[in-house]
Amino acid sequence: MADVEPLVSVVIPAYNHAGYVEQAVRSILEQDYARVELIVLDDGSTDKTREILKRTPGAFHWETHANMGQAQTLNKGWRMARGEILAYLGADDTLSPGAIAASVFALAANTDAVATYCDFELMDPSSRTVRVVHAPAYDYKRLVAELECAPGPGAFFRRRAWEQAGPWSPALRQMPDYDFWLRLGLVGRFVHIDRVLARLRVHDASQTFAQASEARADEPVRIIETFFAREDLPEDIRVLCSRAVAKANLISAQLHARAGRWQSAAARVRTAWTADPTRIASGASLRLAVNAIFNRAGHRILWTLRNLIGRRSRP
Repeated sequence: MADVEPLVSVVIPAYNHAGYVEQAVRSILEQDYARVELIVLDDGSTDKTREILKRTPGAFHWETHANMGQAQTLNKGWRMARGEILAYLGADDTLSPGAIAASVFALAANTDAVATYCDFELMDPSSRTVRVVHAPAYDYKRLVAELECAPGPGAFFRRRAWEQAGPWSPALRQMPDYDFWLRLGLVGRFVHIDRVLARLRVHDASQTFAQASEARADEPVRIIETFFAREDLPEDIRVLCSRAVAKANLISAQLHARAGRWQSAAARVRTAWTADPTRIASGASLRLAVNAIFNRAGHRILWTLRNLIGRRSRP
């Protein structure tokens, strides 16, 4: 039976998400796949996360430790895990029904693949759907050159591939997942499941939505520089260096601009121009600029309108 249904280990790193963590846990426990190991690690929360976990029913392991960040918490969880297939879920996100079964099936049907990823919904702080994100088809060259992080919530990967690629980097706080997918992509290909199998929550405290510190805003550049310093890159990947460096600097500029550090943003744009001038005039660069200016404000306006509509619709 273990050969037919491999054990799947899901790790939830939880830090100050008392309002959401129970939903995340239940979304795993309510999956229709039988062989699931759920590990929830409280990363030194200062809110009521531990109290919520204590009273959440179901068969799962949880424990707490002193705060050490998402990367080290996930690495600890995966080292504890017994599963042949590994995954993680943000404590403020959820998996959709059938997500684990669909991912296991996709890996079984694609024996050369090392990971799966899916489409997902963005939801607001009140769990209302904002929009559906249709993930792009897998293309490792685009992952490298465009910093197009196709895997989002609902990604699963083989333990042996994780062991080969190496753990998440504790030095990274803004984009540790992208760094991991870059390294995992050197091990084997990913499979895109063309279904909505997860929900990603956007709110002011979420890591991808909050303002990035200066060090975090510079992470895209550090990741790409470290990646291209590797000696084992195939030549068809190595030739993408200038494009990737330019795009990394533009994403860094976007993060600096969101935080109001306009001089740092301008410096990153100048570096991008030096690496690849064609990047600056591209439509992708324009979208990055618009996103930097309006992304946070746009989500807040949408949340406010939905709350107003919700209140008016109640009797």
